[in-house]
Amino acid sequence: MKVNKTNAARLLDKAGIKYELIPYVVDENDLSAVHVAAQLHEPIDMVFKTLVMHGDKTGYFVSVIPGDKEVDLKMAAKVSGNKSCSMIPMKDLLSVAGYIRGACSPVGMKKLYPTYIHETALDYPYIYVSAGQRGLQLKVSPAELIKEVKATVCKLF
Repeated sequence: MKVNKTNAARLLDKAGIKYELIPYVVDENDLSAVHVAAQLHEPIDMVFKTLVMHGDKTGYFVSVIPGDKEVDLKMAAKVSGNKSCSMIPMKDLLSVAGYIRGACSPVGMKKLYPTYIHETALDYPYIYVSAGQRGLQLKVSPAELIKEVKATVCKLF
């Protein structure tokens, strides 16, 4: 099966970061990271989801957390320098990030938003994040990903 490179993959190429593009079967009724992990036969702790958020002081920022976890809004607000924050409305995702639900990659958003990745990412030699299209994941070293998106490693739940 030929896998077309996504913009996120091209950016990693440009940065000299090693990664693999891993295809999986999309279920339009279940775009969850739990479904992705099952398709990849990997523990859910290694499949990270990318959440675009909005803070009351700093504006947009990104949280990258294990796929079965919920971001703690108080923690996310604190680490991002906000008093409060919320998930952005789904209808705004494409215009803000340049991605659609189920295909939001921390790499290659419209802007390099402040990005926060949960500290458990560093527990693994590689993690999975969306490659920027449904049905495709990036398998990448968390340290390399953190460097590329200039992420802050912290607790988010």
